[in-house]
Amino acid sequence: MKFSLCNEVLKELPFEAQCRSAAALGYDALEVAPFTLAADPMDLGDAEARAFGRMARDHGIEISGLHWLLVAPAGLSITSADAALRQRTTAVMQRLVELCALLGGRYLVHGSPRQRSVPPGDTHAAALERARECLAAAARSAQQCDVIYCIEPLATAETDLLNTVAQAVELVQAIASPAFKTMIDCSAAGQVEAEDVPALMRRWMPTGHIAHVQVNDPNRRGPGQGEMRFAPILAALREMRQAGHYQGIVAVEPFDYVPDGMGSAARAIGYLRGLEEAAGVGHG
Repeated sequence: MKFSLCNEVLKELPFEAQCRSAAALGYDALEVAPFTLAADPMDLGDAEARAFGRMARDHGIEISGLHWLLVAPAGLSITSADAALRQRTTAVMQRLVELCALLGGRYLVHGSPRQRSVPPGDTHAAALERARECLAAAARSAQQCDVIYCIEPLATAETDLLNTVAQAVELVQAIASPAFKTMIDCSAAGQVEAEDVPALMRRWMPTGHIAHVQVNDPNRRGPGQGEMRFAPILAALREMRQAGHYQGIVAVEPFDYVPDGMGSAARAIGYLRGLEEAAGVGHG
């Protein structure tokens, strides 16, 4: 199994130090939040994006993909009734797709709950249709750039739009693009899904709609720092990989860093590698 670290966990460090530290801890990659590379990611040029990718590779890791996409620039929305705002948001999403490819990434995770929730006074159906149009445009760009754009189901505490894998799969099927899929975030799934995460993986991964997995506890800390059991999750992942149903990387994405960013990152990879060792699985 290959593991990626969501780089905002180490956001206090310069990017080169993030690469060096993640590699030293034993991660295979960084999953990058664009706002950590520039206050406005739209200011990043092609050459600068390629340079970040080379910097990671020079330290023995890769940039696996992008996540937390619409934090910056401020004020974006895929559900707003303002057509001009949605057009601007779509342009940002399409540029992020290009940046992902330039960085060497293979996927984008669209969480961004505030930028996709149902606007006050609006209907769920209208908001979902607007979101579909924006995401379909991003999917077209993703197909052109040979990357996968994933819509992330998130807990109801974060957003009122697309909370379960089943809901996300409906959207994936409606958009019907080979470059548009969904994913499983263990923290969100542990809060809202009726099934546990291993059952969720075994149900949905064989459909081909799941392109990514993020591991974290429902308490928003790293894997192994809460009640969720990750040995069965890794076992299900191995089963799905062996069956050819999942070929992606697994990203570590805590939100509450205990004892701090570096400590959280170190504990998570040590815990996950320890579970692999206990299962008799080698690294790589």
